[in-house]
Amino acid sequence: MLRPLIRMLSLLPFLAATPALAGPTLEGVKARGQLVCGVNSGVAGFSAPDSQGNYQGLDADFCRAVAAATLGDAAKVRFVPTTYQTRFVALQSGEIDVLARNVTQTLMRDTALGFNMAGVNFYDGQGFVVTKASGITGAKQLDGATVCVLPGSTSELNLGDFARREKLRIQPVVLGSMDEMTAAYQAGRCDAMTTDASQLAALRVSALREPAAHVILPERISKEPLGPMVRHGDEEWRDIVAWTLAAMVEAEELGVGRANVEQMRGAQDPNVMRLLGVTPGFGKALALPEDWAYQVIRQVGNYGEVFDRTLGKGSPIGLERGLNDLWTRGGLMYALPLR
Repeated sequence: MLRPLIRMLSLLPFLAATPALAGPTLEGVKARGQLVCGVNSGVAGFSAPDSQGNYQGLDADFCRAVAAATLGDAAKVRFVPTTYQTRFVALQSGEIDVLARNVTQTLMRDTALGFNMAGVNFYDGQGFVVTKASGITGAKQLDGATVCVLPGSTSELNLGDFARREKLRIQPVVLGSMDEMTAAYQAGRCDAMTTDASQLAALRVSALREPAAHVILPERISKEPLGPMVRHGDEEWRDIVAWTLAAMVEAEELGVGRANVEQMRGAQDPNVMRLLGVTPGFGKALALPEDWAYQVIRQVGNYGEVFDRTLGKGSPIGLERGLNDLWTRGGLMYALPLR
């Protein structure tokens, strides 16, 4: 038994040096010269068109990062707005190459729907927003309340679970889109509105009249790990999407950003050298140019830079990093080793 094991171990360096075969999705992206990315049609901080119609937000910038990694140009993205009803069909049918739409990663979506999760780019939890005038200060005070919620979402399922667990009489008011839900809440059709807390924070400042008149309740009734999804059956493409996110997180941890990425190409830190393609082989392993991660950071930025300008202190939303801070600062953001 020992001799075959020694022989297998002796082959590992050669296997590691073997270039990855480009999968069908990457080939399609290259052939059309454009990444097609499914996004939310309008959630501030994640993906929403600005006054010029250009999509901005954490998810929109992640799409640009994948374009930079695969095509060398972050601008080569076509954004396809999707709804709660169309998002999964668009990915399953091949209409889009990747779904980056603050989607919760769950077992059934991974298996029954035929998707691969490609990392978490935002750790969230479901919350409730109510008017200050209601006097409600905690979720357990929603007994007998009507709550606006989106159909076919984890939010709808979590709301039912929460009501049963806490023995509350909650009447869901199911609306077809975020705009409809927000309008119904402001019209008084429901006492509260529920979705991911980050979306509530975005809606509070971007869509609700008199933001100060509304409060997000402190409880989180679920875990909502949000991140990009791709189709089953193209592992090479899943690798590219997942490692693009990992490179952005790793860059923040190593102190590599848009302002200093050129300078850092001369660093002698082995981790930085691998990240920026100075040490070859890692682009080859993904069927990408060796400078794929360098292009991501140069054109889009590291994870912290993107978070700050879209959701954090540099944005109107002003979210704290919290769980989305680096693991070295008490958060959950942790990149797998690029080696």
